[in-house]
Amino acid sequence: MGLNRAKQEVKLAAKELACPAEVLERWQQSLKPVDSRLVNASLKWQEQANQGVISYFDRDYPVLLKTISNPPWLLFWQGRKELLAGAMVAVVGSRKASHSGLQMADWLAKQSANRGVTVVSGLAMGIDAQAHKAAVEHGLTVAVLGTGIDKIYPPRNRQLHRLIAHQGLLISEFPPGVAARMDHFPRRNRIISGISKGTVVVEAAKRSGSISTAIAAISEGRNVGAVPGSVFAKESEGCHWLLKQGAEVVTHPDDILAWFDLSSPLQAGPIEQEMNDQESLANSSLFANVGLEPATIDQLVSRSGLSAAEVTEQLLLLELQGAVAAVPGGYIKVGRR
Repeated sequence: MGLNRAKQEVKLAAKELACPAEVLERWQQSLKPVDSRLVNASLKWQEQANQGVISYFDRDYPVLLKTISNPPWLLFWQGRKELLAGAMVAVVGSRKASHSGLQMADWLAKQSANRGVTVVSGLAMGIDAQAHKAAVEHGLTVAVLGTGIDKIYPPRNRQLHRLIAHQGLLISEFPPGVAARMDHFPRRNRIISGISKGTVVVEAAKRSGSISTAIAAISEGRNVGAVPGSVFAKESEGCHWLLKQGAEVVTHPDDILAWFDLSSPLQAGPIEQEMNDQESLANSSLFANVGLEPATIDQLVSRSGLSAAEVTEQLLLLELQGAVAAVPGGYIKVGRR
């Protein structure tokens, strides 16, 4: 398709999206090669309920995001757009998180959401997914994607993606139809830190996307915190490096809530909370049939007597509570043995 024709379509799209044509032209230039299908997909995207497109000049565009050095011209969204107007904190970390790292992410995110602070992350495996799961129970989580919103990446997060679309918010600067690419994720990271008052890194290697997110936050003068870990743990090297650079030590939800002049109500720590959660699940027929060895959905259907749909739904709820985990080969019970 010719460049002139593409520009004409961009100008027509600008009228439909109610934003200046120069915004779409600059956005189009960032999506090389020029492809009219992206413009058409953008127009169709806002025809459905509870989804749409926000331009840099819209009233709904996040105020903090406007202040970063390279804000996205457009944001595609699906879910609860009003979350962009509230207080937000980014909770990020390693895809290959330790069990204690997942516990910490769950505790920080759950207590932040409990106090009305929306938890932002990147919907990656590990820390990101755990933070989303903890906060989505309150409907207070924003997932920033490195793909078009209609593309689910990683595929394993399909159910969580769907849950956030209904109870939280999905956003992306990439139009529908755009698949994952390595260079998309650094761009995504600047949005994660850009819409948030502060960024907390729970676990991360020294060279990782989570550290780049924290560096972006530092460069924009935002609060940055890191959770200290074992000096022998590779997944804590990035956090310790951030602490040496002046990041705040985060060992409790109140360390985050102080950025918003809030404090958490008296709550059990992650270990005690895990024990309480598991006790509340003691009578669950499904939970009783999940063991330390991976079990497939079919096996759990057979053991519990529940339907496949019921098993799938309850597994997601158990994952949200941190009681089970999806692993290669099925699902296992996690936490105290």
